[in-house]
Amino acid sequence: MATVTAVMLLARTSLADHYVVPSGSMEPTVHVGDRILVDKRAFGVRLPVVDTYVLPTSEPQPGDVVVLASPENDSTLLKRVVAGPGDMVTVKDGRITLNGQEASVTHEPGGDYEELGDTRHPLRLGFGGPDFGPARVPDGHYLVMGDNRGNSHDGRLFGFVARDAIRGRAVRVFLRSGDFTWKSL
Repeated sequence: MATVTAVMLLARTSLADHYVVPSGSMEPTVHVGDRILVDKRAFGVRLPVVDTYVLPTSEPQPGDVVVLASPENDSTLLKRVVAGPGDMVTVKDGRITLNGQEASVTHEPGGDYEELGDTRHPLRLGFGGPDFGPARVPDGHYLVMGDNRGNSHDGRLFGFVARDAIRGRAVRVFLRSGDFTWKSL
C-alpha cells in the first residue's frame, strides 16, 4: 500500500494532475466547476516535497494557461501567462501592451478574442480591472492574469510570480457540467 501511495504522489507531483476551477476569473475560457487536466511535465521535472524544478525543460510563454501556487496564501490559481522575464508590460483597461506592442483584441458576434503570443483565446474585458505598469518583468518571474479582466484577482494586484510557483500547464477541460467533450485550452 505504501508503494502505491508513493507512486501516486510522484505521478501527481511530477507528471499530471487535475484542478477544479473555483472562480470565474478565467471565464469565458473555463467556468466555475470545470475539471482541468494539468501537464506537470510541461516546464520540467519536480520531485515530491521539493518546491523547485530539478530538471527544467522549457519556459512558460505568453498565452499559456498555468496552474500556480498563490503568492498570497495556500491556494492554487489558474491564470494566463501574459509576460515573461525581461518583458516590458503595461495593462490599461484590461488591454495588454507587451514590449511596445498592444495585444490584438477582436470583437466578434460570439465575444471578444485576444491574441497573445501564439495563442488566440476568448476574453471578457468588462470594465478591465486595475491598471498595471509599465514594469519590466524580473528574471525568473512572470505576470499572470485572468481572462475575465474585470473580475480577476491576479498579477495586477499581487505582482509577478516566481517560475517555481508555476506547477504546470493546463491543457484540457476534461469535465464540464452537462458537457462531456474535451476542450483544449
